[in-house]
Amino acid sequence: MPDRRKLIVVSNRGPASFVRDEEGKRVARRGGGGLVTALRSLVAHHDVTWIASAMTDEDRAVAGEAGGEAIEEVARDGSAYRLRLIAHDPAAYDWYYNVVANPTLWFLQHYLWALAYAPDIDRGLHHAWDEGYVPVNAAFAAAVLDELEAESDSAVFFHDYHLYLVPKLVREQRPDAPLAHFVHIPWPEPDLWRVLPEPIRSAIHEGLLANDVVGFHAERWRLNFMRSSRDLVDCECNFETNVCTFDGGRTHAVARPISVDAAEFTELAASDSVRFLEAELAARRPEFLVLRVDRTDPSKNVVRGFRAFEHYLGAHPEMHGRVSMLALLDPSRQDIPEYAEYLAAIQRAARHVNDRFQGGGWTPLDLRIEDNFAMSVAAYKQYDVLLVNAIYDGLNLVAKEGPLVNERDGVLILSENAGAHEELGEWALSVNPFDVEAQAEAIHAAIQMAPQERRARQTSIREYVCEHDVGAWLETQLADLDRWSARAAQS
Repeated sequence: MPDRRKLIVVSNRGPASFVRDEEGKRVARRGGGGLVTALRSLVAHHDVTWIASAMTDEDRAVAGEAGGEAIEEVARDGSAYRLRLIAHDPAAYDWYYNVVANPTLWFLQHYLWALAYAPDIDRGLHHAWDEGYVPVNAAFAAAVLDELEAESDSAVFFHDYHLYLVPKLVREQRPDAPLAHFVHIPWPEPDLWRVLPEPIRSAIHEGLLANDVVGFHAERWRLNFMRSSRDLVDCECNFETNVCTFDGGRTHAVARPISVDAAEFTELAASDSVRFLEAELAARRPEFLVLRVDRTDPSKNVVRGFRAFEHYLGAHPEMHGRVSMLALLDPSRQDIPEYAEYLAAIQRAARHVNDRFQGGGWTPLDLRIEDNFAMSVAAYKQYDVLLVNAIYDGLNLVAKEGPLVNERDGVLILSENAGAHEELGEWALSVNPFDVEAQAEAIHAAIQMAPQERRARQTSIREYVCEHDVGAWLETQLADLDRWSARAAQS
């Protein structure tokens, strides 16, 4: 890791959230999830102030008691950091999160709209943008500027689609501040951005172009960002140097695929809790286990994955009773109608497979809808086939986590539209996520694959993930900012 330095990390969801326990005592629940886990090393090695939204009633109480200032907190490993929670107006936050960020930006950036039917850009979206997304982003910017006033030599790391407007608001007040923004989801080509009204799409691009560095998980997303910046806001883009020149500033667009903490993940896989769950799975598993680990998000393409497994079983009756699919799905954003409807579609698809094929004590598809990460890790160790067939994905960490700890030389089936495909595609079975028949054939090919080939593929992915772990990813973020920040350019 580079020398210790002052960093301001900005994300919608923070590394800790506060609640009251059964005795009425305030307790901090340490954050999980990909982003918080990935950035934990920053807290361990640098002086970090983390700015995030107050998510619970107790979060808002903490923010109020602190007078809007940061509080001292401790990470899981004992590292100290400062946490600043922003208590947004509830109505504004609802419009920001449940109307603009999800589902509008998420659906657009994951290509989820059937444009003949959706979206309808009505007054509701314009209102949610003006009265939700804009003021919430302004509140984040005010907090960042306040922290920069106190620690002027800090670098700022923004994260994801919730905060597209913040960098420009900060840059206008602090032209010398080192700013970086990492977009963890896909970036679609320019024409899809034209679905949004011109003022909205322009504000999004102009906000990101106020950064010194904008990062993505894959080259295709980086290229799309440069193309849309060129086409939609008349930005001068040099595709050889990956530099975007706009409004007197220079933004470097980079592809830096995230990863996992390989050592920590391997340690978790060997823990007593995971071993206990693994023993339960091993005792009940059939000869071959097909696994998928996902959220119940439409972008994850679960329904087509179930249909592919159904096609596979229909084509290979000799495998009945010998193979099953285990689907471990974390319920996602159920307060948004599109997500609730998709969960119901998942459940219907699973019932259809089982109604058609089950018998003799054999249930072909075991669907479990719960947040149980230890069970997911246990299942990673046991699969013979790991199905990752996302419609589009910024990266997809499941494709890295599973092979890292799998003990059966399992085969990865990977969507060509997942960002991770750029890194892992040569060792996976690549599939078109819309081609259900091809996915069924890939399941068959994976199960029938020769043991030597299975081992070679799985070993190659494991070695790659161990070499390119999250620590290396974090180092590149700091190196990029040191190289290209406005302050560095002036010195």
